[in-house]
Amino acid sequence: MNNNPYQAYQQNSVNTATPGELTLMLYNGCLKFIKQGKQGILDKKMEEKNTNIIKAQNIIRELMVTLNTDFDVAKPMMQMYDYILNRLVEANIQNSVEILDEVEGYVTEFRDTWKQVIQLQRQKQYAVQNG
Repeated sequence: MNNNPYQAYQQNSVNTATPGELTLMLYNGCLKFIKQGKQGILDKKMEEKNTNIIKAQNIIRELMVTLNTDFDVAKPMMQMYDYILNRLVEANIQNSVEILDEVEGYVTEFRDTWKQVIQLQRQKQYAVQNG
């Protein structure tokens, strides 16, 4: 049994999150691991760099697997996820902060757009409930 209140809170957050909130958590986690991967390169801690970039790759793979292909926007999103995944592999092999900067920009755009989608959905739900 884990008595760490922060971990308990985190676990509860994941267990009670909507699918949209889970996707937002994945984007935020990916950004965190990209930043830690960059720091690993800068600090010349190659194991730390590798571990974090692989975690970012795994999140992108999860986003690819869970992408709902019923929508027209899914095809270009899948292509971008594939591009991001390939660039993460290149960044890891080449120890490239520049590639990680590029990828971080794309993931940030996805995350920010996703945040807006969640906010719009909440506003619609609120309007329906209080209409």
